[in-house]
Amino acid sequence: MRLNGKLAIVTAAASGMGRAGVERFVREGARVAAIDISREALDGLIADFGGDRVATIVADLSTPEGAKGSIEEAVAALGGADILWAHAGMPGPASVENLDLAAYDKAIALNVTSAALGAGQVASHMRARGGGSIIFTASISGLVGSMMSPIYSAAKWGVVGLTKSLALAFAADNIRVNVVCPGLADTPMKAGFTGRSGDPAEAAANEAKIVGAVPMGRLVKPGEVADAALWLASDEASFVTGVALPVDGGFTAR
Repeated sequence: MRLNGKLAIVTAAASGMGRAGVERFVREGARVAAIDISREALDGLIADFGGDRVATIVADLSTPEGAKGSIEEAVAALGGADILWAHAGMPGPASVENLDLAAYDKAIALNVTSAALGAGQVASHMRARGGGSIIFTASISGLVGSMMSPIYSAAKWGVVGLTKSLALAFAADNIRVNVVCPGLADTPMKAGFTGRSGDPAEAAANEAKIVGAVPMGRLVKPGEVADAALWLASDEASFVTGVALPVDGGFTAR
């Protein structure tokens, strides 16, 4: 029960890594406010984990109103906040040539702005409880360049920089700020990276190329990223802040 009595907020919580995080946080004793854009998927969380342990909030985190308002709604539902896993993100445009600025702006808003707004909104509530843990989700593309996803890479480098800066800014308040950096994961978002054209053969070839570059020879599992977030959220990581933690099978070890 590593999070016994803790109050946790998870964004993009209804599928993939976020859903795995909700499961682990609840299992370890936390009450969780789960934020997602899909009401149907959030209803599935309640069905699986119970409404006594999980509160659900529908929000579009690509908007400032959604990013800030959902945190306040989550704090109100829980009665405070000890943990925020700001997990929301999206691939964004595949090229800077003929750049779709609307798609670019949405990718930056969801990947970077929502993280900054979420952290800013929750900080005072954590401070009132004597501290807390903020966890962002970046990517290995926030540690090394991605030729397939340059906008995503730029955004996630921004999240890593945000993490290190806020770790310094919030250290005196006992608020730790860290970021998990997964490799390509077997989640619903995978096709947004490997199969942008919609061609299954292209997606399979791109996935094989990525897996071939991973020393451990496979994709990351959603639960493995959630386990990293769980550790960073827990008191076991009480002196860990400002860390960008790869969960990538050795991809960035070269």
